[in-house]
Amino acid sequence: MKNTQITVGEYLLIRLKEIGVDQLFGVPGDFVMGFLNQVMKSEIEYIGTCNELNAAYAADGYARIKGIGAFTSTFGVGELSAINGVAGSFAERVPVVVITGSPSTMNFRNQPLLHHTLGDYQIPLKMYEKITVASTQLDNSETAPAEIDRVLEACIKHQQPIYISIPSDVVGMKCKKPEPFQIYSHPISDAKSLEEALNEAVKMLEHSKLPIAIGDVELIRYNLQNDFSGLLDKTGYPFVTMMLGKTLVSEHHPQFIGLFEGDRSREYVAKRVESADCILKLGALMTDFNTGGFTANFDESKMISANIGFVKVKHHFFENVHLHDFIKGLTERLTHKDASTLNIETAARTCVHRYTEPYIVDKTKAITIKRLFDRMSHFIKNNSIVVAETGVSLFSAAEMLMPDGATFIGQTFYGSIGYTVGSTLGACIAARNRPVVLFVGDGAFQVTCQDLSTMIRNHIKPIIFLLNNDGYTIERVICDHPYNDIQPWHYHKLVEVFGGGIAFDVRTEGELEDALTKADKAEELVFIEIHTGRMDCPESLRSAGKSMAKINKLN
Repeated sequence: MKNTQITVGEYLLIRLKEIGVDQLFGVPGDFVMGFLNQVMKSEIEYIGTCNELNAAYAADGYARIKGIGAFTSTFGVGELSAINGVAGSFAERVPVVVITGSPSTMNFRNQPLLHHTLGDYQIPLKMYEKITVASTQLDNSETAPAEIDRVLEACIKHQQPIYISIPSDVVGMKCKKPEPFQIYSHPISDAKSLEEALNEAVKMLEHSKLPIAIGDVELIRYNLQNDFSGLLDKTGYPFVTMMLGKTLVSEHHPQFIGLFEGDRSREYVAKRVESADCILKLGALMTDFNTGGFTANFDESKMISANIGFVKVKHHFFENVHLHDFIKGLTERLTHKDASTLNIETAARTCVHRYTEPYIVDKTKAITIKRLFDRMSHFIKNNSIVVAETGVSLFSAAEMLMPDGATFIGQTFYGSIGYTVGSTLGACIAARNRPVVLFVGDGAFQVTCQDLSTMIRNHIKPIIFLLNNDGYTIERVICDHPYNDIQPWHYHKLVEVFGGGIAFDVRTEGELEDALTKADKAEELVFIEIHTGRMDCPESLRSAGKSMAKINKLN
């Protein structure tokens, strides 16, 4: 008789593989080793990181490329080390599966003062319940399969993290083999609410003379990029994206006019959005960075806003109307508007000088942030993944016109410094055939630098630009005091310390050019340390600093 029994650990691994997890990040510990032993025998590759926080960041970066990510850690000390990374995924709607190896069920019942525990064994679960969309502790093999399926479905449905605690004795318990997993599909909208929302929205848009569309992060998380592109093709509307939605659609699209961030937008972009007589806002999160410090003051009478689960037309709310159905309905009903009447100045045309005019190198001139990113506009290749750390890197890279096929990753809502080192690791593992470029500041790099060694160990080849401005410039533009200073490192020498890759120390435009020439030919990780002035940053970051100072009453 054919064996229909597998272990609970094997059941979880089969499900992870089905939903698209091919690699699992993590750090070992005694409570999770039973599960890791099963990972070693599975089709899922284990990628060990230097610490649990970076494992969480790596799973987040991986998920932003592949659609879902996962990491594992041990009970208490490990999972709580990772919790900040999971909080960022929760805030930014990134589906990450958190798997914790926990003490045996007997220990949960008796509560002995076991290592890594807190007296009350439920504390980690209670903490994770606050930053996950679903959570479970697998108490036995009978209910474990249904619980695993329940939380994984929630992860996919809501595009947010979930938490699975597997006691060390449950991992090896037997359960039935899974039936094929019914991957979650889009929910069905309430037909009447959808019809009413579409009727009102279509009427507004058809009567408008200068409509504009705003696309943002939920379109990416729910894989609605093609739906959005179809709507743009059908209507001819110009569109902008916000920082969280950057590279939602190619930034060389003939209807893309630029990045919108309230008062921090380019003058034409700000005026075009303000002058619109109808604004179609799709999948947007109105965060401070997205709105230029809440300076995007929209006239509600001109607004159509759609998010996952609801639509708002002017002051009318329509519940249980889902974003994909709303976009589909608009695409079917709206007519095409003539581009000549819509005041469209495409970003590719207005920024063309930066990308087509020759970059003339002044070999002895000290490199500046502006000149660095002018040069990057000519250097970053099509189909690249560009990762930018919160601060000078994020605000500078966000203002670049990204090449065709590029994916932009920046934690532009939660903004945890150090995020990008782990995220770059995850992105590289998720897409080994794509070029990956990281821009990270020296302060942020000091938080999570250890997993540079994991990149080297796994033979991945990002190009890393370390922007050395001698401390926390993003904090200095808020309030400049010595607590923003850090110990200076010889950052480029860490490549040698960690045992692989090539590195460059760059202070002039000529040295940058030499480094880029060699980086283009490199078959290994490239690390380029760029020295800039302490307060050398884009004006948009200075503006953000003023806003944050005002919010925190630091003026």
